Amino acid sequence: MRYMGGEQVEEAVAGAVALLRTATDRDWEGVPAGRLEWSCRYTAEHIAGDLITYAGQLAGRATEAYVPFEITLDDGTDNDGVLHVIETTGALLAATLRTTPREVRAFHPYPFRGANREGFAAMGVTEVLAHTHDIAEGLGLAYEPPAELCADVLARIFPHVQPGADPWRTLLWATGRGELPGRAPVTGWRWRNNLVIEAERLTLQGVTPAAATDLAAGGDGGFAWVESGPFQGTRDAAGMLLKAYEAGVHRPEWGVFVLVRRQDGRAVGGMGFHGAPDEDGRVEIGYDLAEAARGHGYATEGLRALSAWALAREEVTSVFATTEHANLASQAVIVRAGFRQVAGDGEQLAYELRDPRG
Repeated sequence: MRYMGGEQVEEAVAGAVALLRTATDRDWEGVPAGRLEWSCRYTAEHIAGDLITYAGQLAGRATEAYVPFEITLDDGTDNDGVLHVIETTGALLAATLRTTPREVRAFHPYPFRGANREGFAAMGVTEVLAHTHDIAEGLGLAYEPPAELCADVLARIFPHVQPGADPWRTLLWATGRGELPGRAPVTGWRWRNNLVIEAERLTLQGVTPAAATDLAAGGDGGFAWVESGPFQGTRDAAGMLLKAYEAGVHRPEWGVFVLVRRQDGRAVGGMGFHGAPDEDGRVEIGYDLAEAARGHGYATEGLRALSAWALAREEVTSVFATTEHANLASQAVIVRAGFRQVAGDGEQLAYELRDPRG
């Protein structure tokens, strides 16, 4: 799996600086940056500000709000100097990404008030790519970053966006900067970092399309698994997520989650929804555990946490689960999580957990 980190930030910054350095003798202050109301100069300074902010969030382990600081350039800094600052802040973010443990999350408001190091890397790269495009458009320069870099970003923080044949054009469309045949123009947008749900001994970490691609292909999805993990059911669920993403119908919060132990950061299983809630407000849930993690109550804990999260949503009235008659262990997990049996046939039993609010 190609991880999103310091290498991608450096690649994005190097490409942006190389292009913009060809026009440092131009007036950046008096020229609008593409469709933005900002000048090219302000937009360049904004890139540097975002990069150092993201580095600060991770390095400072900020979990409740932004670290209260901002970057200010010295009076008299010319365009070459601004590019030097972008290079420097990019290097600081890249170094921070390389030294931040995988399980660390820091505050970012969109949409679930947190992001891990891959999320901050993807956000940093997006800021560089999108705003370099804006500046280049204002200055009349041709700019097209590597397609793989754009695809990396889309598969991590734009999971709700159907991938297109041209990742750069898709990213421009997703950020309101271009058009795609057959798709309505985007007038308001947000990227979407993965949802993480807290439980007592576990965190349930939302699987991105990038991670799902790797899991479905036999990889680890970027997680450190216990022995014998992941179980085949998790790989199958990742494949279903990937199909929904490619079809443009994936809703990330109703996707797949990996159960990760707090004590050591090890992934022990997978859990998730079969899709978004239906018109009656019912959503179906499924799960599995790596064999080495069974018998410790992880599945029950995860099922309680994910079911509670779902039932707290206005559009959900009940959570539904099925299991085979012969799978007594799975039946015990479902019952311990508070579900009650509502149906059964020769092959499967069906269980339901309803919204206590009625």
